[in-house]
Amino acid sequence: MVERLVPDGLWELFQRVVPAAPVRPQGGGRRRYGDRQVLAAIVFVATTGCTWRQLPLVFGPSGPTAHRRFTEWSRARVWGKLHRLVLDELGARGELDWSRCAIDSVNMRALKRGDLTGPNPVDRGKKGSKIHLITERTGLPISIGISAANMHDSQGLEPLVRGIPPIRSRRGPRRRRPAKLHADKGYDYDHLRRWLRSRHITPRIARKGIESSQRLGRHRWTVERTVAWLAGCRRLHRRYERKAAHFLAFAGIAATLICYRRLAA
Repeated sequence: MVERLVPDGLWELFQRVVPAAPVRPQGGGRRRYGDRQVLAAIVFVATTGCTWRQLPLVFGPSGPTAHRRFTEWSRARVWGKLHRLVLDELGARGELDWSRCAIDSVNMRALKRGDLTGPNPVDRGKKGSKIHLITERTGLPISIGISAANMHDSQGLEPLVRGIPPIRSRRGPRRRRPAKLHADKGYDYDHLRRWLRSRHITPRIARKGIESSQRLGRHRWTVERTVAWLAGCRRLHRRYERKAAHFLAFAGIAATLICYRRLAA
């Protein structure tokens, strides 16, 4: 079970970003569960959507233990580092296509009040959060973020583009700017086009009342498919976390697993 959820390749990458275990006094305390066991338990919670207390005993660590380690690693930004490391490996192999990227978002209902939640305009004003993401041409997520559900999509473009990390290339320096960025009519603002051009990114944003959404859909469908891939992480079907950092952590785990599947293919 552990090896299936955390393959050797993913475990090797994880070891490069996980912080060292704290040193305990000799002769006291309970044995600390191995990081690979705990990581497998966290991946199980993320992919199945079960609660921490429903975690099967087969993993070894209990639900509270896995949640405590999840909190520690989230605080250390392990999930973002792991995602970037997987992207680096893909970039070094030439698996990332920077010629066209796409941006989109998806709303999730928040079952508990917490940071970065707000009335969802498409869900009768119920509390919710939004996941924003940018994908490269083939649909791999290269930048991801969260916000309250009532934040307009256009406000997420600049932070998300800035959030693209410098990723290794097969040849030449690291890269963090796509040649083109495709977006739907929710991003149809002149100041966003000017900002993208100032960063040498060609905007391909649908214009309200002028351009058909179907035309840009030839390239934008990849990000919509990636949104469907995120749904494979059932913990993201609803937001159960009060802390925004924990919700972002699960989104980062989902993005990492999507990218790692390409790396392992």
